Amino acid sequence: MEEKVKYLLLSLIIFTASCSTSEKTVTQEETPKPNILWIMLEDWGYQLSCYGEPGISTPNVDQLAAEGARYTNSFCTAPVCSPSRSAMMTGFHQHFVGAEQHRTAAKFGLPKQDLPEGIKPITAHLKEAGYHTALMQSAKTDLNFIHGEDLFDSRDWKNREEGQPFFAQATFQWTHRKWRRDSIAPISTEDVVVPPYYPQTDLVKRDWANGLEAMQLVDRQVGKLLKRLDDEGLTENTIVFLIGDNGRCMPRGKQFLYDGGMQVPIIVRWPGKVEKATVLEDLASTLDISKTILDLAGVTPDVPLHGRNLLDGSIKDREFVFAARDKMDSTYDAMRAIRSKEYKLIHNLMPERPYLQLNKYKERSYPTLAEMNVLFMKGELNADQQKFMASVKPEFELYDMINDPYELNNLADDPAYKEIKESYLQKLNAWRQSVNDEGVSEDFRKGGWPADFPTRTLEDWEAHLEGFKPWVYREPNSKMKHPYSKW
Repeated sequence: MEEKVKYLLLSLIIFTASCSTSEKTVTQEETPKPNILWIMLEDWGYQLSCYGEPGISTPNVDQLAAEGARYTNSFCTAPVCSPSRSAMMTGFHQHFVGAEQHRTAAKFGLPKQDLPEGIKPITAHLKEAGYHTALMQSAKTDLNFIHGEDLFDSRDWKNREEGQPFFAQATFQWTHRKWRRDSIAPISTEDVVVPPYYPQTDLVKRDWANGLEAMQLVDRQVGKLLKRLDDEGLTENTIVFLIGDNGRCMPRGKQFLYDGGMQVPIIVRWPGKVEKATVLEDLASTLDISKTILDLAGVTPDVPLHGRNLLDGSIKDREFVFAARDKMDSTYDAMRAIRSKEYKLIHNLMPERPYLQLNKYKERSYPTLAEMNVLFMKGELNADQQKFMASVKPEFELYDMINDPYELNNLADDPAYKEIKESYLQKLNAWRQSVNDEGVSEDFRKGGWPADFPTRTLEDWEAHLEGFKPWVYREPNSKMKHPYSKW
């Protein structure tokens, strides 16, 4: 009886939010407890055809968006997997649960911690609510906190009891580097458009196209999973979320707080509840997924979550989203960001360090990074492309996101934007205090891999780039091994 009351209340909330035409995404209908399928794309942003990306074809994700709601101002809380996933798996910003340092390990003096009292993974809440929890496709969870029990019951929803609702998280990894090529529908470099802060070279375009091809392969995997819902008669009572865990794995993307690193797709489908072909400009956070899921399951955690329910209209009045970057492997840096629909302010807490200080993962994975370093050291990048190659960072970066979506014109020192900068910084600092963000200690400031830039000589970068070229230009059906897979 208690569970039924909770669901009647949730239905009333949803119906109220749907009464306005402009806000209507959900209609009133009492249903059994829904199944929940959470599809996770690794390291992927808006590079989907339903988001307008040139050159790519993602018909299955496009169909999902056509059958539900697509968010066009949607962001993660951290531009790399482990802190972002830690936030989503708990429903709290990563600093609030002590999970902000990527690849946290005792050997770096930053061991994983237990979750704060009263906070537990959302899967624990779902199990208590009667759900079977399944981790599908990839076994990766990548969490920066200690969890004493198994997060998931099994590797497939088929293992649930008869009539039991399920929560399944399915992570597709092929959008993570190294990027497989698509032999069925290869993409020409003539059909792609790369952002202007990258050199407009054939190698960069080929690297970008290879990433789009990898997403086409994932799109077919997504299609098979959605067809399985149909074949098993589960579609009507399953709400599907599709998101990215963090932004794209390219320079100025993953690991940074530009939109390339923190902007991720959010698509929601729930037949009969979420209106078809809805496009929403509301500011949405990946933390909202956690809140929405627990609300659907009828769960009220002891500690209120940081996200909002995507389906009850509560994100309509959201003015800002926040994100943070801290340690990435042994690359020590710290950045904070506040973003509205109009502006973004980034506070670089360690401005003395370059953007491109040593990070072994990126140097062995990003051909475009090697290309940029070679061209920079030869003096062949234009002014906008050189900005990311600076030996130090400005403490503050303020961008007009309407007129400067590529975040190239820093307005932080422009007197005309002083009030906006001060207002955003005040709000950012208030948010930091609310999530227990302690900033940067002196020991942290001195830590990590060397912060010199450039990280190699021109000759070394040229040789490194030559090592990448056969891989970048390989044929779609090639069996070639990645040149730096063991480095």
